[in-house]
Amino acid sequence: MEVYSATGRRKSSIARVRLVPGKGEMRINNRDVLDYFKRDTLKMIIDQPFQVTETLGKFDVVARIQGGGLTGQAGALRLGISRALLQFNPELRPELRTAGFLTRDPRRVERKKYGRPKARKRFQFSKR
Repeated sequence: MEVYSATGRRKSSIARVRLVPGKGEMRINNRDVLDYFKRDTLKMIIDQPFQVTETLGKFDVVARIQGGGLTGQAGALRLGISRALLQFNPELRPELRTAGFLTRDPRRVERKKYGRPKARKRFQFSKR
């Protein structure tokens, strides 16, 4: 049995993904995907690589995700699934590339600067 594994990252989330040929079941941190990601939009983000490559329901996904929030974790999982699909079939690269699923999102949280309450916000200015 072939197992395709890859890692996806977004913000501070890291997803270690294993794809196993199967019926389309997803387990994330030993929980069902609908139990872990309760929002429909997050489930949709995770399914996107399978829809683009028309492999929906052909692989079981086993993932370990840590760090960050739910949206960052869903993005990391999407990147990990896309990279694992490339291991399964390198000819899927053009579809995944045009959909933008192979690009690591480089955006990070901007650091807080001294003399300010947040990264860009300033204290209230009083002219008089």
